[in-house]
Amino acid sequence: MNAATQQPDTAQPAAVPTTNHGLRRRLMALLALAVLGAGAGSAAYYLLVARYHESTDDAYVNGNVVQITPQVTGTVIAVRADDTQTVQEGQPLVELDGADARVALQRAEAKLAQTVRQVKGLFVDDAQYAAQVAVRESDLARAQDDLKRRLSVSQSGSVSQEDVSHARDAVRTAQAALDAARQQLAANRALTINTTIATHPDVQAAAAQVRDAYLANARNILPAPVMGYVAERSAQVGQRVSPGTPLMAVVPLQDVWVDANFKEVELAHLRVGQPVSLTSDAYGTSVVYHGRVVGFSAGTGSAFSLLPAQNATGNWIKVVQRVPVRVALDPRELQQHPLRIGLSMQADVDVRDQSGGALAHAAPATYETNVFAKYGSDADAEIARIVSDNAGLGTSQAAAGHPRNAPASKASAT
Repeated sequence: MNAATQQPDTAQPAAVPTTNHGLRRRLMALLALAVLGAGAGSAAYYLLVARYHESTDDAYVNGNVVQITPQVTGTVIAVRADDTQTVQEGQPLVELDGADARVALQRAEAKLAQTVRQVKGLFVDDAQYAAQVAVRESDLARAQDDLKRRLSVSQSGSVSQEDVSHARDAVRTAQAALDAARQQLAANRALTINTTIATHPDVQAAAAQVRDAYLANARNILPAPVMGYVAERSAQVGQRVSPGTPLMAVVPLQDVWVDANFKEVELAHLRVGQPVSLTSDAYGTSVVYHGRVVGFSAGTGSAFSLLPAQNATGNWIKVVQRVPVRVALDPRELQQHPLRIGLSMQADVDVRDQSGGALAHAAPATYETNVFAKYGSDADAEIARIVSDNAGLGTSQAAAGHPRNAPASKASAT
């Protein structure tokens, strides 16, 4: 049997994957360099830029909201402005029914006119009583002369003692009449001494009633205290309102500011006067506002909340507090890109300048309006007219006699 000689199969060895250690090392080196570069860039950015800036997106536009509230009770008969409308300072906004106030004003004016005429009579009585004193002095002098003549001839028996006694009685009677006339003159002068018709206390009391009634009548027209935009109008025609009822609000958008709420850990380097860059969600990052830090709130937001947090409890958890920082805006930028109260802002403060104070020490801001001042001047003009018409004085004389137009006292001058 021919047996074939079998050769054993010789298996080929499996290919072993080769790893490119050089490529791996290069990638790891590049990654390390990238990490080091990023770290170096972050460190450089922090040292050169970031450490001089404090930023927050917890910032909102704020401003004055001037409430329009009546000072007298009445019924709304006209509403002359609506939401979103612009109003000028002094422009009438709401009108109340003033029928009752006008009647009260007419009654007070009539009372003033009557009082002026009565006081004028007192000054006329001064002259009358002075004339009576002169008459009584003449009567007394005549009686005294008559008594002297009778006494001079009584020794010769030409005049009886009875005539002499009657002459003495006449002198006493004339003296008593003169004393009575002088008392009447003094009593009347006590009512008019050191005063004029316009400055007499009775006239001043009546004038005060006229002024009160005039102001009550004038206050039926509610003007805009400032220029701004109407918001939150709730006044309706026919509505019965009382003093203090909010009818609408006027918002002067030209005087808004930003309250940026910074964390307490970010306040260390914030100072008054530092420049601030701000952007608004309404305009995006394309519009950048420039402002300055003008002050810091006296407490955190939670301290002035309606229900302040009570931390004296067993389950106390520390929460980072925020302090409102007021930022004044550039009026020219506000005019170009107006903001509304409540809009969200992003604020970035440059803290390089540390010369400012940690608290504001500037003079307090003053908000005032003069739209109500004319009420008093108009009332004074009306009072002067009534006094002039009923006292026979010129308008200038009546106005000069009014206490508001008198020279200022030393106390007021100082």
